[in-house]
Amino acid sequence: MISGKNFIGNQLSANGTKTYKTFNPELNTENAIVFTEATAQEIDDAANLAASAFKEFRAVPGIKKATFLNAIANEILALDDVLVKTYCSETGLPEGRAKGERGRTIGQLQNFANLVAEGSWVEATIDTAQPNREPMPRSDIRKMLIPLGPVVVFGASNFPLAYSTAGGDTAAALASGCPVIVKSHPMHSGTGALVASAIIKAAEKTGMPNGVFSNLNSSGIEVGQQLVAHPKVKAVGFTGSIKGGRALFELASKRAEPIPVFAEMGSINPVIILPKALENRQAEIAKTYASSITLGTGQFCTNPGLLLGIKSDALTSFINNVSEEIIKINPSCMLHPNIKKGYVRNKEKVVSQDNVTVTANYRSDVQNNYATQAIVSVDGKTFLENSTLHLEVFGPFSMIVQCENISELETVIASLEGQLTGTVISDSNEVANYPAVITALQNRVGRIIFNGVPTGVEVCESMVHGGPYPASTDSRFTAVGIGSIKRWVRPFSYQDWPNDLLPNELKNNNPSNIFRVINGIRSKN
Repeated sequence: MISGKNFIGNQLSANGTKTYKTFNPELNTENAIVFTEATAQEIDDAANLAASAFKEFRAVPGIKKATFLNAIANEILALDDVLVKTYCSETGLPEGRAKGERGRTIGQLQNFANLVAEGSWVEATIDTAQPNREPMPRSDIRKMLIPLGPVVVFGASNFPLAYSTAGGDTAAALASGCPVIVKSHPMHSGTGALVASAIIKAAEKTGMPNGVFSNLNSSGIEVGQQLVAHPKVKAVGFTGSIKGGRALFELASKRAEPIPVFAEMGSINPVIILPKALENRQAEIAKTYASSITLGTGQFCTNPGLLLGIKSDALTSFINNVSEEIIKINPSCMLHPNIKKGYVRNKEKVVSQDNVTVTANYRSDVQNNYATQAIVSVDGKTFLENSTLHLEVFGPFSMIVQCENISELETVIASLEGQLTGTVISDSNEVANYPAVITALQNRVGRIIFNGVPTGVEVCESMVHGGPYPASTDSRFTAVGIGSIKRWVRPFSYQDWPNDLLPNELKNNNPSNIFRVINGIRSKN
C-alpha cells in the first residue's frame, strides 16, 4: 500500500537515486519500506501542476470544497489500522496517541468543511456608490478574501497527522482555495504516504483538478529549499525548530517575489506560580506539572519548560515536590534517535551552566531512545544574565526560576523571547493583585492560561496558536483553528465592477446567502 514514491498530483513518481528509510525508535531499528527523494524535475512538475490546478480550484464553490474536505476525512478513516500501525512504527508513540491525533485531524478537516460550506469567512464588504456625494462622488467598492496560490506545507516531526500531510496547514490552505504541496517529514514518510493517498482519492472522487495536492519525499533540507524558492509557490506553512523556520523565512524573503512563511517554531511556555497558590496547594500543582512536563515525552510545542515563582519556603517545597513527582513517572520513547540526541545535548548544555542546580534527574537505566526527565533551578539574576538558560530543551525538562521579588519576576518575563503560551497559577482572586505581571506576560505570548497546563491545544474558533517571534514568524495569525485560513488569502477589491461579473459573494442579490457588511451594517442582504 505504501510505494515509497512521490505523489505528483495523482501520479506516482520515483525518478531519483537518493533513497532512505524511516526508523522505529521503540524497536531501535529501520523500517522496511524504501522511500525515494524527489528530484529537481519532480519538484518542478509538482509546482507547475499546482499552479495549473489553482486556475480552476480557486473558483470551486465553498460547498464543493466542503465535500472534498469531508471526503479526505472519510478516506483517512478508511485507512483504519494500517495507518495506526504505521504511525506507531515510525514514532514510538502509543496506539492511543495515534487514534487521538487521527481524531483531531478528522475534526480539523470537518471544521473547515463547515466553514467554507457556510461561506461568510471571505469577509465580504460592500460600500455602494454615492454619485451625488459632495465634494467628490464615491465609487462602488466591494472587497473579499481571495486565495494566494500554491502553498508548500512542511510536515512536523512531533505530530505526524494533525500538523502534517492533512493537518491544519493543509486543511486551511485547501479550504481557502489553494493547492498544496506537502514536503513530507522523513521521520514519518510512511504515515505521510498513506494520508497522501487518502487526499488523492478524495480529490478524484469529488472532481477536484489534478495537482490540487502533491506529496514529495525528502531525507534532508534540499527538497524543502527548492520548493520555497520555486516561483510558482506563493506561501509556506512550517512547524518545527527556530533554526529551520528562520532559514525558510530568509530564503523566501530573498526571492525575486518574496512570499510569506508562516512558521510555528520554538517555545518554552512560561508558567507563573503566584505566592498564595504556592502556599495553599503547591503539592497539587507539583503533581499536575510533573505530568504535564513529561506528557508525550515532553515533545509538545506547548511543553511547560519554564516555571517562575518568588523565593519563599513554599517555592522551596514546590521544587522538592515536583522533583519527587517527576522521578516517579516512567520514562517513554522519543520520536527518533536524533531527537533524543538533541534533547540530551541541550539538557547537558543548560545543566553545565554556572549556578544551575539539578533538583531531579531520572538515573535508572532506560531503553534506547527513551528520555530521562529532569528539573533544574536557578535564581532570577542568573537567568537574566545568561541567555543560554532561555534555550528550549525539547523533551521532558523544565527549569524553575526563583525570583527575589515581583519586580524581578516582571523583568524575567519581559526578558523572554516570544512564546506560544503563558500560564498563571493563582489562588482565588490573587491574580487581580498582579496586573503588571499579566501585562508583561501578555506582551510575550499568544495565549494566556489560568490555573491550567499549557499542554493541549483546543481546535476552535477562539484558539490562538502563535505568538511573538520566535514562537511564530507573524504573531497576527494562528496555526490552529478555522482562523488559520487567513494565512493563505489576501484582501481584494472590485471598484465599479458590473454586478453580473462579480463573484457570487459580492453580487447585489447575495446568491451565496452569506453574512456581509454593507455600508457598515452586517447582514445577509
